[in-house]
Amino acid sequence: MKYEAIIGLEIHIQLKTKSKMFCSCANIFGDVKPNSAICPICLGYPGTLPVPNKTAIGWTQKAGAALNCTLATKSKFDRKHYFYPDLPKGYQISQYDQPFCGQGWLEIVVNDQPRKIGITRIHLEEDAAKNTHPAGADYTLTDFNRAGTPLMEIVTDPDLRQPEEARIFLQELQRIMRNLNISDADMEKGQLRCDANISLRPKGTKELYPKTEVKNINSFKFVAKALEYEIKRQTDLWQDDDVPKTPSTRGYDSTSGTTKLQRTKEEAADYRYFPEPDIPPFQFSEEELAKIKQSVGELPLAKESRIIDEYKISAEQARLISADSALDEFFEDAMSEIMELDEARDDITAEDVRKITPMATNLILRQMRALILKEDKLNITAENFAELAVLVYQGKVNKGAIDQILVAMQKTGGDPDHIIANLGLEQVSGTEELNKFIDEAIAENPEVVAKIKAGKPEAIQFLMGQVMQKSKGKANPIEVIKILRGRVN
Repeated sequence: MKYEAIIGLEIHIQLKTKSKMFCSCANIFGDVKPNSAICPICLGYPGTLPVPNKTAIGWTQKAGAALNCTLATKSKFDRKHYFYPDLPKGYQISQYDQPFCGQGWLEIVVNDQPRKIGITRIHLEEDAAKNTHPAGADYTLTDFNRAGTPLMEIVTDPDLRQPEEARIFLQELQRIMRNLNISDADMEKGQLRCDANISLRPKGTKELYPKTEVKNINSFKFVAKALEYEIKRQTDLWQDDDVPKTPSTRGYDSTSGTTKLQRTKEEAADYRYFPEPDIPPFQFSEEELAKIKQSVGELPLAKESRIIDEYKISAEQARLISADSALDEFFEDAMSEIMELDEARDDITAEDVRKITPMATNLILRQMRALILKEDKLNITAENFAELAVLVYQGKVNKGAIDQILVAMQKTGGDPDHIIANLGLEQVSGTEELNKFIDEAIAENPEVVAKIKAGKPEAIQFLMGQVMQKSKGKANPIEVIKILRGRVN
């Protein structure tokens, strides 16, 4: 008998609002010393009252719109009760039967084939504190800086069938969150956390069997590996006629690549949900929700398809560009400048633009990307970058000097022409000046010239290096190799 896996995901995403979910404390967990960004509300002191974060609610609805969810006109918060050291109140303010976002879907691409994965719901809650268990110690340390952080939970339908699909789904979800600029969704930092639910059933049947929830998965790779292990473990149980009869929770151990039983799975009744008495219900008009939907804009998959077609770049390049909103914005602005060069300048033709586009794309991904991701404010304008791309294309600046030029452009905000002149980085292309360096290289290395004439053309690269050294990197390599071949062959 053969089996198929039924996989659903529960994904928690920390929203990067300035303040926490129900108080005015800074939302800066991980950036400051433990227990320094807290207040009586974070610590669950008696008599404190929560005040909902309007931005967090709006961002949750925006995420729902991006995932094609039904946005609720009526919603409320609920109390979810459980006792654990990381939950100071003894309950968590969450959502139960009236979440902000109802059913939706996300399309992913698996082996070049589109797959539509259903979304059951998206609800908003407060994160718990962070427990740390020092190795060998008999105590637990708790950092309450994380307590109260806005936490969005996305629950999928059990539509995934392969571990690889789960990995692709999570990566696409991360791209969307970053594109919306509502979360950095970094798994290693705990900003995106995933619990995977999995069960097996005989192929061709429709019955669902008790699921196993796998927790403590902190990377895309480990999500796939944890599910692969569970498929093997549960397949062995089925083959031994020991089909799981109750839901359970297991933790993933990335060192051993195995899962270990933690407890039987709690049901909703175990949490004793009831409406949060300190926060009135919410009501949203159709006009308000329509504005949220309009604010979503173009999402990564659609953007990829468009920029591939519009700028003739590769699928891999398009995926990298659309993964970050700041990088994507700079790319689009720079390409807009480059596309107009043939009309704005007499020395650039439409054919030149066609050649400059892929070269500029490579410059953005290899050099500009690092600057964009590193700097809080980018001082390099799209117009100045386009000008630099033209100078590189025309051979007026050596490619080896690009990093130095960009650093100076970022520092001063200046245009590349003046920076190149000030740094003395103009590329030498004049035949007379190049011949001087080439004559010296040939005269100083007669044995290399002999090798080239004896049928070892690759030795010309040594002479090229000597010329570049003598010119302090300013020689135009295309012109150098052209002259060298004419002189020594």
